[in-house]
Amino acid sequence: MATKPSETDSERGQSTRSVHSGSQRIKGYHSLTTPIVQTATYTFRNTQELVDFMESKVWGDGVDRGEYGRYGNPTIAAVERRLAELDAGEDAVLYGSGMAAITTLLLAVLPSGAHIVMTDDCYRRTRQFCQTYLRRLGIATSIVPAGDYDALEGAIRPGKTRFLITESPTNPYLHVVNMERFAAIGKRSRTLTIIDSTFATPVNQRPLEWGVDFVMHSATKYFSGHNDMMGGVIVGRSQHIRALKDARGVLGSVLDPHSAYLLERGIKTLGLRVQQQNETAMHVANFLEEHPAIEQVWYPGLSSHPEHHIAKEQMDGYGGVVSFTIHGDLQQTSRFIDRLRIPYIAPSLGGVESLIEQPALMSYYEKTPRERQELNMHDNLVRFAVGIEDAADLIADLTQALAAVH
Repeated sequence: MATKPSETDSERGQSTRSVHSGSQRIKGYHSLTTPIVQTATYTFRNTQELVDFMESKVWGDGVDRGEYGRYGNPTIAAVERRLAELDAGEDAVLYGSGMAAITTLLLAVLPSGAHIVMTDDCYRRTRQFCQTYLRRLGIATSIVPAGDYDALEGAIRPGKTRFLITESPTNPYLHVVNMERFAAIGKRSRTLTIIDSTFATPVNQRPLEWGVDFVMHSATKYFSGHNDMMGGVIVGRSQHIRALKDARGVLGSVLDPHSAYLLERGIKTLGLRVQQQNETAMHVANFLEEHPAIEQVWYPGLSSHPEHHIAKEQMDGYGGVVSFTIHGDLQQTSRFIDRLRIPYIAPSLGGVESLIEQPALMSYYEKTPRERQELNMHDNLVRFAVGIEDAADLIADLTQALAAVH
């Protein structure tokens, strides 16, 4: 599997790292779990303590917080330390959602007149933000085909381009980026690079180890693992993250302490859950690829996947999402999904429950069939985000549903 050596990763296994990474008790507390510091503001014992803090921005009691909840919180800071270590980064910054993470990053760094380049299979809401909202601020966006590194480099405008943005694996076709090549393009052009690694998690890949500047996750997904909170995180070098924390205090895209507590609880089982989902998804992908009712399967672990050779080199596991098309139209695909008994029909991924969706209806319902075709969102496309159920049960469920339709 992954062959690139890591200078920042320890010799510990993924489950050990999930439980113990960044673990540091908040001073004054001796609880095993990180306490929820549920407060919007902080007090000072006297004026001198206030003056000392304003001059140094360091608390005498060693607790990581600001003078106001929007600027810092001990619970959130503890989870940020854990996330930074998991992703082999120097520091991390948490936000109220994955979209808050990417939008705050771009708003904090990009000046008017700047330019960014992103691949065409980036999350559609990220593309929408860049092409619609950033455009109003005089910031231009170029979209290039995924996997076309010559087009990516050719789209860079010297002195203007500030960011190269992509995902790996992508949604829903699970394309895998050559991270070393992607990072090298950024370095040659002195352009910052961002990879959304939500589908992979640090269990399966760590883009910072390959030279990427920022790694982003929707913490709502695998990190949380239970579909009960929303959050986003960006991990990178300390000087970059410090600036983003300052911007978060201004833009207000903060995560609340209780959600941070739920997130940390989920992270502790990340290694176990992702390992199970990797194995189950591999079984499901192999089953589907051999089934006569299936037209095509996209999963990085399959040798038939166009970037399997890249995934094999830089990933430790292939993730818990399998996408496929069935032989049939929109209605037949819907009937197949309706026949399934285990997965829930829902967006999102990464939780303990299996979720399934038909992107043509879930994400692109407002588009015409021709518009969906132009976006490569076929009516018979299915995205299956496996949970932690037994692989045999999921395959039996898929078997009966496919038999009912075909």
